[in-house]
Amino acid sequence: MAHMTDSSVQLTGTARIAKIALVGDHSPNVVSHTRIPLLLDALAARDRLVLDAYWIPSADAEAEGAVRGFDAVWVVPGSPYRSEAGVLAAIRTAREEGIPFLGTCGGFQHALLEFARDVCGLTRAAHAENDPGAEDPLLEPLACSLEGHEDTVLLEPGSLAREVIGRESTVERYSCRYGLSRHADTLVAHGLRFSGRDPRDQVRTAELPGHPFFLASLFQPELSGDGSRPHPMIRGLARAAVAHAARRTAARAV
Repeated sequence: MAHMTDSSVQLTGTARIAKIALVGDHSPNVVSHTRIPLLLDALAARDRLVLDAYWIPSADAEAEGAVRGFDAVWVVPGSPYRSEAGVLAAIRTAREEGIPFLGTCGGFQHALLEFARDVCGLTRAAHAENDPGAEDPLLEPLACSLEGHEDTVLLEPGSLAREVIGRESTVERYSCRYGLSRHADTLVAHGLRFSGRDPRDQVRTAELPGHPFFLASLFQPELSGDGSRPHPMIRGLARAAVAHAARRTAARAV
């Protein structure tokens, strides 16, 4: 677990602080990974939302309670992860224990996989990137790769995605080749909501109603703009994280 700090951001007044786990295999060659420190600096400077960030490699996330005690979990892009099991364990902890969660690109794909296996009972559901010969691939190569593409996402009224982003549609950047291929109805029947779709009705965001903040997107909000203004989804996660931190503090004071 690597602690990521940046002393270059100077804060005045009251800042709200929360502890966030960045789950994934950090690499300087993954653009989103190099963007995240800039986004965290911008959150602190612009919104006074300070996320004390720790990188947790996917293999380390296999340990019992690896993300317990954090105020937010962000499963970042960069799949295939070294440990599918570690990523799924982190997602399950966040889902079951009400820890604010964001999954982007590979994080979105694995959030669906965890839900399919652990909630829907689809124990053989697989990610074709990790298991190309799987008999029940939940996630398979997209008919048209989205690597380097931008596209419109239509957001459902009343959804967390719509509330956080603040409009009915958004244009977002992608860097992925895999998407949901089957069992969509089963996931919905067990409580997952697909709240954003592209103009061809392909799933692009998912969320979990009743959870304090559980949102995942196939697109990558961390690639929005030049990194100086956090995407609304990332700001939404930060706000949920500081609220979670405040609840933990209040509980300890009782």
